Amino acid sequence: MERIIVVGGGLGGVRAVESLRGRGYEGALTLVSAERHPPYDRPPLSKAVLAGESDDTTVDADWDALRCDLLLGERATGLRLDARGGVVASTAGDLPFDGLVIATGAVPITLPGDGPQHVLRTIEDSRDLRSRLTEGARIVIVGAGWIGAEVATTAAKKGCAVTVVEAADTPLAGAIGPAVGALTAPWYAEAGVELRTGVKVAEVGGGGLLLAGGGRIEADVVVVGIGVRPDLSWLDGSGLLLERGVVTDGSFRTYLGEEAPGSARPDVVAVGDCAAWWSARYGRRLLVEHWDTALNAPDVAAATLLGQDEVYDAVPYFWSEQFGRMVQYAGNHSVSERMVDRGDPSGRKWTAAWLTGDRLDAVLTVDRPRDLVQARRVIAAGTPVDAAALADPDVPVRQAVRG
Repeated sequence: MERIIVVGGGLGGVRAVESLRGRGYEGALTLVSAERHPPYDRPPLSKAVLAGESDDTTVDADWDALRCDLLLGERATGLRLDARGGVVASTAGDLPFDGLVIATGAVPITLPGDGPQHVLRTIEDSRDLRSRLTEGARIVIVGAGWIGAEVATTAAKKGCAVTVVEAADTPLAGAIGPAVGALTAPWYAEAGVELRTGVKVAEVGGGGLLLAGGGRIEADVVVVGIGVRPDLSWLDGSGLLLERGVVTDGSFRTYLGEEAPGSARPDVVAVGDCAAWWSARYGRRLLVEHWDTALNAPDVAAATLLGQDEVYDAVPYFWSEQFGRMVQYAGNHSVSERMVDRGDPSGRKWTAAWLTGDRLDAVLTVDRPRDLVQARRVIAAGTPVDAAALADPDVPVRQAVRG
């Protein structure tokens, strides 16, 4: 390959650039980013940046040493594929390539209505919202997911009057299920945050929310945290297979048209929040919108572009800091058979574990980092565990492994 284009200026994009050079690629390299900032980390946006503890999360990368052309503030608008390589159409003009990394991430889902609503995806979003979190301000957050809880945490600390509205019956119902999500509901009241579950929003109007069943919630600021969707509009008509994300195999090769033998494109890879990649570990495609995947997966994608045979099948990992607690999750429990409580979930520190047979599929830990570290290794190894031993919080997770 002589010319590789990386589309997307987030962590996945910069990691792809670093991995390509680290694996010996010497050809031309260009990164196209719709944002005008050099690549930066996003997790602190809802944590340290929003709290005012940090204002710069730029990824430490030596762009001169990487010999990468940065096209900042330029957006990809289309993709034309040839038998080998193709052209990225962009606001900077046509960019021919013989290798392409798609790392365009995701965009926040917004609500209907002509009232102002704030999302939290970019550094500008975080700085703008931070300026509005003033003492006494009525902050209404739609969505009691990871982002909603983190914003509520900071807003409450700043003396705002915070209300969180959630369509499901519990917080985090979609992420960790209603049974475990319900265990986090008391945290809101402890922090002085009003949590209203089972409430659907019709639209955002001037001065607040209009509810689907009638009624209204007044607000000075409305924050919408109801999820994201992969940023794929620029790939319409490209011929790539798109289903919830850019469909790839375990090496991040994309597919043309239908997923079938011979349709893979080893010269076009996709990583990060926009990639729906095949996990042999879980026997399904995963769309993992978390920092850990954006950090580590691009190295395998770079290997694929350079003709090296590698597969990515890491255990997904995510963390959240909310209401004075460190919440960590590893694995995937979407088709697990049962859940085991490890300790008293009404207490301050506890763990929930999901199993299929005697295989540990996933864990959620609350202020139990040692459980998380050990469980993540057990999940990665695929070793069987004793459910009774796992349920005992005094038994280290590694000792629950069957010999």
